[in-house]
Amino acid sequence: MPVQLICASHSPLMLTEIEETQDGEHKRFFASIGEASDRLHDFAPDLVVVFGPDHFNGFFYELMPAFCIGLAAEGTKDWGIAGGPLRVPRGLALDCARHLQAEEFDVAVSYDMKVDHGMTVPLMQLTGALARYDVLPVFINCAADPRPSFARVRRFGEAVGRFLGKQGDLNITLIGSGGLSHDPPTPRLDKTSASVATRLINKQMPSQEELEAREARVVQAARDMVERKGPCLPPNEEWDRGFIEKLVRYDAAALDAITDREIDKVAGFGAHEVRTWVGATAAARELGQIDLSVDYYQIIPEWLTGMGILSATA
Repeated sequence: MPVQLICASHSPLMLTEIEETQDGEHKRFFASIGEASDRLHDFAPDLVVVFGPDHFNGFFYELMPAFCIGLAAEGTKDWGIAGGPLRVPRGLALDCARHLQAEEFDVAVSYDMKVDHGMTVPLMQLTGALARYDVLPVFINCAADPRPSFARVRRFGEAVGRFLGKQGDLNITLIGSGGLSHDPPTPRLDKTSASVATRLINKQMPSQEELEAREARVVQAARDMVERKGPCLPPNEEWDRGFIEKLVRYDAAALDAITDREIDKVAGFGAHEVRTWVGATAAARELGQIDLSVDYYQIIPEWLTGMGILSATA
């Protein structure tokens, strides 16, 4: 089965007019993601499978699944993205959920999945629209403690890959959207005010005014970090490159050994999102022999993130 894999960082700060700290670096990143987009269109996928996180815009502590398959999905309007429905093949998505249950993954399903910039940014950048291709949205909880272990995420990805392998001669593009090291001011349930904790628990979509206020705080946090005076940890190139090496080699034991404590200490709260890269890569490997290559890596401080793009085609 023809398979394409793209793992990419998705910092929403790239959608803002925040000041550039390294001359020409934004242009270099956008050129690289543009090349990945060109390869995707040349590949002409019949199905795009997005492994993505959420940032308390669609999934809340009211009921937080470790994994969820979207049977229908709509993009939220965070960070100025227009939003709108994704083109989800419902029958295939339901079959995927049933397959995962048969493999002893009690995956949640959603007939009304809300996907934020964790999925909409890569879809817009790589495909040009939210509904240009059939999309299977696969949510992995990366923000809400407790999270699924890296070993569980890897095995989950492999199970998704085995399902996709039974779908006939389809061109399948898998996208892992998240990471690398970054420490945005995402609220933590155990370290926040009662009012914010209520928002994290209660399933209520933020208003446009609330979205804009939250996003302004992130922009300010990025500016503060650039000036080394904010609470956010800076991106960690050593950790990023170590993780990328493990993923490129697909060192399952080393990937499984990554802990939340390690990430929180050295890579930042947002780095938990590399689970999406592990899940997507595991799925791709079930579909064919892939050789991941690093198309781009650079810390972009004003985007708060170690920005990476990895890809493979088999």
